[in-house]
Amino acid sequence: QVQLEESGGGLVQAGGSLSLSCAASVRTFSTYYMAWFRQAPGKEREFVAAITRAAGSTYYADSVKGRFTISRDNAKFTVYLQMNSLKPEDTAVYYCAARTSGLVFPIRSSDFGSWGQGTQVTVSS
Repeated sequence: QVQLEESGGGLVQAGGSLSLSCAASVRTFSTYYMAWFRQAPGKEREFVAAITRAAGSTYYADSVKGRFTISRDNAKFTVYLQMNSLKPEDTAVYYCAARTSGLVFPIRSSDFGSWGQGTQVTVSS
């Protein structure tokens, strides 16, 4: 398993932007498929975005498409989530996750074996 550490969460007003980062502990980072999930209080963890190993393809939940962008820098062992036009319903703990096998659709949290500790994102109205 790979150790992951998220950063960049915080409090922002609706319509604002935040950028999350997730740093991996392994030099084989480029062999991992990466994803972001989020979990709001009282709700199940849900898929947000995913990216393939060489960043050739990205995938998004319908709720964030057009507002969020996932990217990665394999030289820095880091995956990013740029969040624009934030809404109060985006409030959640955001987690990054990694898997070595190819992505399975629909993308589910149970398919990922490595997780970060999460970072809180709060969007005020």
